Amino acid sequence: MEPERIWTAALIVIGDEILSGRTQDKNVAQVASWLNVQGIRLAEVRVVGDRTEAIVEAVNALRARNDYCFTTGGIGPTHDDITVDAIAEALGVGVVHHPDAMAVLTRYYEPRGGLTEARARMARVPEGAELIPNRLSGAPGIRVGNLFIMAGVPHITAGMLDALTGTLEGGRPVVSKSVGCWVAESEVADLLRTAETTHEGVSIGSYPFFRDGRVGANFVVRSPDEALVDRCVADLTRDLEAAGKDVTGGGI
Repeated sequence: MEPERIWTAALIVIGDEILSGRTQDKNVAQVASWLNVQGIRLAEVRVVGDRTEAIVEAVNALRARNDYCFTTGGIGPTHDDITVDAIAEALGVGVVHHPDAMAVLTRYYEPRGGLTEARARMARVPEGAELIPNRLSGAPGIRVGNLFIMAGVPHITAGMLDALTGTLEGGRPVVSKSVGCWVAESEVADLLRTAETTHEGVSIGSYPFFRDGRVGANFVVRSPDEALVDRCVADLTRDLEAAGKDVTGGGI
């Protein structure tokens, strides 16, 4: 029996404001969650500044070793929004104004002062690209090959992801279930390792926390096979309780 095909994606978060700490990124979590539902695993994330060479290197490296590559940020109307130009350079193509994007922006900005030269920058795409609809602010996202170029504003990113739902080939959605214990994860590290080894096809993540003056951890079991997740959670719960730990289903 051949192993199940695992589809992977990478995310490149673009923006000096992320690296400086002025803006806290929220897109990693929402992109990862959305990909899980599509049956695609987020395999890696890279954060780069607004530098052409950094974007080019990241795009070419990550799109080559993943089925899909997503970017967020740097597609607005200002001079420092260089993502489109950098990705066009990475692909070895020119930049053009997409006629459908121009039409969308013209309609959107007609009651808002008209389509200025700056606003028209948001219709620029790498040559040969398709558009990702954006029902919130008019300016579309961009799809070219296995690259998906999206806005950095989280609620706009969410709208673009919604437009892509069901359009990408993937595997089975990833199922995750949790259990929690008031225990230092180091105390149960061997038990967790054994649980993962004896349940082929699952991964177990350990997430420690300190709360109310106590140390605890939540253990998240993930797999595309829900029955396998259920068996692993049941066995893990049994083994934790056998070790004298109080287990909270669903996590603490």
